[in-house]
Amino acid sequence: MHVDSGSTINLTCVIAHSPEPPAYIFWYHDDQVVNYDSPRGGVTVVTERGNVTRGYLLIQEAKGSDSGNYSCAPSNTAPTSLRVHVLNGEMPAAMQTSSAHPRADHRPLLFLLCLLLLRHLLTVTHGS
Repeated sequence: MHVDSGSTINLTCVIAHSPEPPAYIFWYHDDQVVNYDSPRGGVTVVTERGNVTRGYLLIQEAKGSDSGNYSCAPSNTAPTSLRVHVLNGEMPAAMQTSSAHPRADHRPLLFLLCLLLLRHLLTVTHGS
């Protein structure tokens, strides 16, 4: 997932096909538990429990040090991970084109693709 410096990182963990909602969801950044009360500030976690449980990790004002591997670890299932790259105005090679609209904003599409990938990974991990 690629995000611009200064934007909000919004990661979603979807737990479906589980006999019961997880008791908790831990979030990790590069194998370290995310500290929600750190001096950095701007880190929020929300969990919506139900037949399908969703955990959200929101990190405001993204900066280079927020880049890395993020993992969602529910109490009742295997963790899943996603790599986040915080960009300082540069465009990742995979997105560079010579189109007539070089300033097109691809973030909504990338966000949707990341959500679909995370959903797929959770489905593969936990069966259909």
